[in-house]
Amino acid sequence: MWLKPEEVLLKNALKLWVTEKSNDYFVLQRRRGYGEDSGGLTGLLVGTLDTVLDSTAKVAPFRILHQTPDSQVYWTIACGASLEEISQHWDWLQQNIVRTLSVFDSGEDITSFVQGKIRGLIAEEGTSAGDEEDPERFREAVLRFERLFGLPQREKLVTYFSCSYWRGRVPNQGWIYLSTNFLCFYSYMLGNEVKLVYPWDEVSRLERTSSVLLAESIRVRVRGEDHFFSMLLRLQQTYLIMQQLADYAIVRFFDKETFHAEHPLANPLHITQRALEIHARNQSFRSFFRLPQEENLCEVYESFLWVPFSHVNTLGKICVSENYLCFASQDGSQCHLIIPLWEVFSVELPDRSSRALTVCLRGKRALRFSEVRDFERLAATIRRKCGTLGSPQHCITNPDEEGVMVGQSQAVSTEALMNVFHPHDAENLDPKMLKERMKEQSWQIHFAEYGRGTGMFCTKKTRDLIVRGVPETLRGELWMLFSGAVHDMISHPGYYGRLLEDCMGSSSLACDEIERDLHRSLPEHPAFQSDTGISALRRVLTAYAHRNPKIGYCQAMNILTSVLLLYAKEEEAFWLLVAVCERMLPDYFNRRIIGALVDQAVFEELIREHLTQLTEHMTDLSFFSSVSLSWFLTLFISVLPIESAVNVVDCFFYDGIKAILQLGLAVLDYNMDNLLCCNDDAEAVTVLNRFFDSVTNKDSPLPATVQQASATANDKSIQKVDISDLIKEAYEKYGDIRTEEVENMRKRNKLYVIQTLEDTTKQNVLRVVAQDVKFSASQLDELYLLFKRQHFVCCYWSVCSPALQNHDPSLPYLDQYQLDQSQFSSLFNLLQPWTTHTHSRSLARSAFHLLDENGDGLVNFKEFICGLDILYNRSFTEKLKLLFKLHLQPGNQECKILPSSRFFPPGEDHSFSTRLSGRAKVDLQEYLKQWQEDLQRREENIKDLPRINQVQFISLTKTLYSVFHGDEEEESLYRAVARVTSLLLRMEEVGRKLQDSSPQKTPQTTPTSTSQPESSPTKPTSPESETPAESRSTHDQPESPVSQHETAPSHSDITPNSTSHPSTPTSSPTETSSPVLDTPTDTPSSPCTVRDGDWSFSFEQILASLLNEPSVVRFFERVVNTDTLITRARKNQLKDAH
Repeated sequence: MWLKPEEVLLKNALKLWVTEKSNDYFVLQRRRGYGEDSGGLTGLLVGTLDTVLDSTAKVAPFRILHQTPDSQVYWTIACGASLEEISQHWDWLQQNIVRTLSVFDSGEDITSFVQGKIRGLIAEEGTSAGDEEDPERFREAVLRFERLFGLPQREKLVTYFSCSYWRGRVPNQGWIYLSTNFLCFYSYMLGNEVKLVYPWDEVSRLERTSSVLLAESIRVRVRGEDHFFSMLLRLQQTYLIMQQLADYAIVRFFDKETFHAEHPLANPLHITQRALEIHARNQSFRSFFRLPQEENLCEVYESFLWVPFSHVNTLGKICVSENYLCFASQDGSQCHLIIPLWEVFSVELPDRSSRALTVCLRGKRALRFSEVRDFERLAATIRRKCGTLGSPQHCITNPDEEGVMVGQSQAVSTEALMNVFHPHDAENLDPKMLKERMKEQSWQIHFAEYGRGTGMFCTKKTRDLIVRGVPETLRGELWMLFSGAVHDMISHPGYYGRLLEDCMGSSSLACDEIERDLHRSLPEHPAFQSDTGISALRRVLTAYAHRNPKIGYCQAMNILTSVLLLYAKEEEAFWLLVAVCERMLPDYFNRRIIGALVDQAVFEELIREHLTQLTEHMTDLSFFSSVSLSWFLTLFISVLPIESAVNVVDCFFYDGIKAILQLGLAVLDYNMDNLLCCNDDAEAVTVLNRFFDSVTNKDSPLPATVQQASATANDKSIQKVDISDLIKEAYEKYGDIRTEEVENMRKRNKLYVIQTLEDTTKQNVLRVVAQDVKFSASQLDELYLLFKRQHFVCCYWSVCSPALQNHDPSLPYLDQYQLDQSQFSSLFNLLQPWTTHTHSRSLARSAFHLLDENGDGLVNFKEFICGLDILYNRSFTEKLKLLFKLHLQPGNQECKILPSSRFFPPGEDHSFSTRLSGRAKVDLQEYLKQWQEDLQRREENIKDLPRINQVQFISLTKTLYSVFHGDEEEESLYRAVARVTSLLLRMEEVGRKLQDSSPQKTPQTTPTSTSQPESSPTKPTSPESETPAESRSTHDQPESPVSQHETAPSHSDITPNSTSHPSTPTSSPTETSSPVLDTPTDTPSSPCTVRDGDWSFSFEQILASLLNEPSVVRFFERVVNTDTLITRARKNQLKDAH
């Protein structure tokens, strides 16, 4: 066991210990009197001393000491009762610590590091199960986690481990904290503090690595930077938890998957290590046995199963779920079987001495399990579950009988199309048909020996039969069995018929796409040259699009479904499609085909591992990703003749994606010599196309009218390749690739693929935005990350946040991430360059409505950054214009800016980007072309701006005072605003007097019909000079975005009725107390009524007046420290989420 380091001085000490092993830093010692010399005199004396001097605490016979060169001081760090126990500690030190210590310069640093590491290991040994074993210790860790990282209390700490974080070549000993949304690390050694906080949704790589310096470590890549964590006592456990948390983030934020209330991961606020383990275990269980998503692993028992065909007992595990009893042998490949519990009619306990039980099935079959540790509990569980599963819905029809659909209102095909268009001829004595019958007989013998249907033993012999090819008559049945689709269909009787009734006559984008592709699906096959095949294909695809609108319909689904319909009944073809899209090829059939990209990344890894010669020749393996995309999407159906492709599909339904990867490697290996001679990608593509043209199926019984023989089929100069031989070679060379290994590679590469797509989105957005703003490339990058993180921050601690819908990868790049008003306000207040105190909320609200051009309640990054660019980088006039516009806006109503704005393109000119119902997809080229045209728009003319009325002007004045608050020139800025206000009011008085003295006075109907100074601050204009926009702006006087209780400027300076010659104040306006200005109290449903005598100003008047105040101009022209503000926002973004 590890010991708290204690100092030991060995100089002049009694020779009570013998050194067994040593190196520069550690010594393994054995106490005299134990082991080989226990019978000598010294051994007897030491044993006597141990007994007499300390009878209550015997000294451990083995120990490990830490030492440093040139030092007489040693530290005890471990002890053990046996050589085996202490050797485990010694080996761990050798593998994880010794090579690391060479990087330190001084002995003190070495000792400090070792002591910290050992203390961490001791603490970790007491936290193996976290809060479940020691809630008090875990509570302390939670408090420490909250204090160190400043995250909201809602953030759930899952677990924590002692480890070392490598910064360069120097390790920092500390603790890694794994929470629901973040990976955190903290270390403090010798005055050096290291603190890391990274969200899981930004992790692009997570893998176990090893190097010369690091024996074994976990590599985490975030934003292109690698971080290494090593010296973990339970490295594999830590890695699995990190992998599960990263995958959970992907599922929640990118896949937008929701969980039912009883699911262990339903609530992100209550995620535990145990919940993650349960979820991972259930996923592995369902994946291995191909069971429906509703099944969960309830109990596991280790036992022996009597295998009748080999007459031996096979060791394995019994897995019990809600509806199934499953068994898998210990190696996983020897045999496994699935028993639906509704097939069980009794459980017997024949021999208690051998802890055996017999499970009796319908059809006079029985399974005998022995050496089951808790066999009585297992028997009770099976009996209880069988008693609740007697529903007729679970009855299985004979595979030879014709299926009958329940409750359909339209004709549904109950025959496989191959049986309709190419019926089996029993009297045909053609050699190919004779070979086909031999295959059928082999399978019938297999059924007799191993069982048939859902209770069949799946063994190595089963795989051998699959590799040789499945008979045409059994293909549909075996596809249903091996894919697990049979379980889905049995547990959902009548579901397909109800789907057809629900989607009958419906119209959608998916339906239109389906209609377009119907006649492109195996057009040369007779089945799809008739209405029978086309109608069946339409029904299956439409029903699935209705079942899963998240996928709807994607190209390649039509090709796959048409092949399924050839060999399976219509309802069976539907459930096979469900199994492929939702279980066997997850995320393949969507707009971004993430699943296919992930498997291509796995394929590249396997090429590097197994085809090193090809890897050395082609430095860039992305070529294989592009050329193999159709292989994965269509399971080779699009590149092979149909009679050969179905053999590939046979293997796929038995072995999953592993079969496709193996075949892909075999294809490249077969063409290795030709590919090594290629000089470019075009030649390589030609080589592969010629190869696929040469693939045949010499044993296919299909007639020539059905087969898809290539143009080179009769060319004897081309060597033919039989598909059975190719598949056999794939299994022989690459069959050792394990399914578990492939799944781990999938998880690892999914992080990389998603972050690569996210980086592509970012680069395209920044490329478009950079043309319009003055931020540097690095600043834009940081601002984009802040914008994107603001979206996720609002989703971290919500069970099902509506903000998740604001991320739609199917939209053009600029609109993929958008913020609603709440998200925008939080980020705007973090980044705005001025401190506006009480006005911040109303100012952010007004800014949101101003930037939300199309009125959909969302702001994209371009809109956000263009507004921010004005505040940071534009001239005094532009900044003042923005503030002016913000106060023309009602705080709770939509506002449109003028069409001539360059920075905010008009909604009516961007109708293509307006979100329609269901978020209609847009053409990317048209979208980018429209943005390009915006660059050539003329800048907004300040004369086009509407006038600002009384309430709005008061609000603008308040905002200016708030902006100036705390500035070093605060007093002079206050005086400047007061002078400008007084000047504007004097001009207003002059305008009124001139109008009153006019001989022909136009009756006033609105305040803006009064003569107002328009072209200059001192020259009044006639009422006819007003624009309609100005008149409307005063009719529809909005409610001030600033609440009435906020501090206002002195009314003696801004109220016309107070005096015709207001005096300039000598102190801050907020310190005076005057009668309250009578302002309207508007509501959205009750527009304000403007009284005679109200006044308004144009932007030109306000601008001209403020330009005469140098302190104001200096304030707004002051250079904004963008980097500092971005750093502050990044630091406080999570804190503001409290």
